[in-house]
Amino acid sequence: MTGRTKSDIRRAPGVPASVTTMTAAELAQLGEGEVAYLKMMNSEDIRKAFPQAPELAPGLQLFALLSADGSPILLADSKAAALANAWEHALQTVSVH
Repeated sequence: MTGRTKSDIRRAPGVPASVTTMTAAELAQLGEGEVAYLKMMNSEDIRKAFPQAPELAPGLQLFALLSADGSPILLADSKAAALANAWEHALQTVSVH
């Protein structure tokens, strides 16, 4: 949280001063380059979430590997393939439901 001063931080009522808050942008960058999220999705959901994705046959179950900010890294047809790609790039994986 660089570049921010104590006066920049707003707290919700009842939140102690010892609790530090993050902006949405700071939260999105948390884990960038270190963490990847693994999410099982069907092909219809892929198209809705990622309009730039190629046309996919309906009813496919796929695994999306997402960066810390939620942008797609890859789509795979198996969990093992998605995890192997994360491992190859030294990313810790977290499952998203």
